[in-house]
Amino acid sequence: MSDKDTAETSHTFLVHDEQHAEGAVSPPIYQTSLFTFNSYEEMEARFKGQSDRALYSRIDNPTVSALLQKLCLLEGGDKALAFASGIAAISNAVLGLVRTGDRIVCVNHCYPDTYRLLRLVCARFGVTTDFVDGTDTAAVANALPGARLLYLESPTSWLFQEQDLQTLAQLAQTHGVISLVDNSWASPIFQQPLAAGIDLVIHSATKYLSGHSDVVAGAVVGRADLIDHLSAETTAYLGAKLSAQEASLLLRGLRTLSLRMERVHQSGLTLAGKLSAHPSVKRVYHPGLQPHPQSLLSGYGGLFSFEAEDSLDIPTFCNALNFFKLGVSWGGHESLVMPAEMSINQAGSHSAAVDFGVSARLVRLYVGLEEASDLWNDLEPAFEAASPHE
Repeated sequence: MSDKDTAETSHTFLVHDEQHAEGAVSPPIYQTSLFTFNSYEEMEARFKGQSDRALYSRIDNPTVSALLQKLCLLEGGDKALAFASGIAAISNAVLGLVRTGDRIVCVNHCYPDTYRLLRLVCARFGVTTDFVDGTDTAAVANALPGARLLYLESPTSWLFQEQDLQTLAQLAQTHGVISLVDNSWASPIFQQPLAAGIDLVIHSATKYLSGHSDVVAGAVVGRADLIDHLSAETTAYLGAKLSAQEASLLLRGLRTLSLRMERVHQSGLTLAGKLSAHPSVKRVYHPGLQPHPQSLLSGYGGLFSFEAEDSLDIPTFCNALNFFKLGVSWGGHESLVMPAEMSINQAGSHSAAVDFGVSARLVRLYVGLEEASDLWNDLEPAFEAASPHE
């Protein structure tokens, strides 16, 4: 990156692209499965790695490449990869870096499907995982010797606990451990872990990077040698590629990322503060209410949770909401509510019920782009409806 590529100019870069054909202000969508060559020699150069010309959209596509360029600028990374979902990004990064007999250190209260991947899938291949309290830097340090990966979320899912990313990155480097962090909650607008020494950053691009609830995607950004390793040994064969159409939608979403993050930052803090004083709420889990002393966050997302008093009937509370819709995921324009009990008990052919260490009395809220006053006016009567009456 050049000196002019500061955080401020990168926000402008999100809005403007280089000149496209016919003066188009948006990059073209290369809706094609493959790319042909003009000569034997041209194709041979590509297969020998002497050319970066597009070959096959499972491996590379110009629309996806335009997206990756912007993600590298935002996160300050050398290279990036895009995937068909956030969990595809996570699984490609983890499975591409571990071998049988390796050990992973992961923070408690991580994204439930990450927990299931590490506990259920990796274990089948002889890869073990130690889950530790990420707020206890000494505990993480004690677990690191001999590990292959350090997997972080800052803030974590459900309890939204931060870690001292800079210290943990240094400790990982000391022990030769590769560090990864899921940065979906903060987005690169509010946190840039690579600058603190983290090796790889993972995004569920379905969330803030898209922002419109019409894309499922993921990304990994970071050190060139690690991205090259994943490209050569994992991503082409697992096949979880991102389509050109979805890459185009993500490029559209990135243009308003800074503005949307400003909105959810303010609205989320406003509602978290009001909820912390509500009699039906035991505790609110929002990193902005009790900032971590070594926090890298320059702002806050709109996702947080609260622990309900025992007297509050959570199903009645959820059913009484209007603007907050019951739904998984988050990061779009719409506000959402998700009871922890559903995630804890999730089971079926595609999943398994697991105890990932949070209370069934937790309720997760995602604050979208609606007016904060309207959202509060939605929450108050729902609390009233779900509370016992004499």
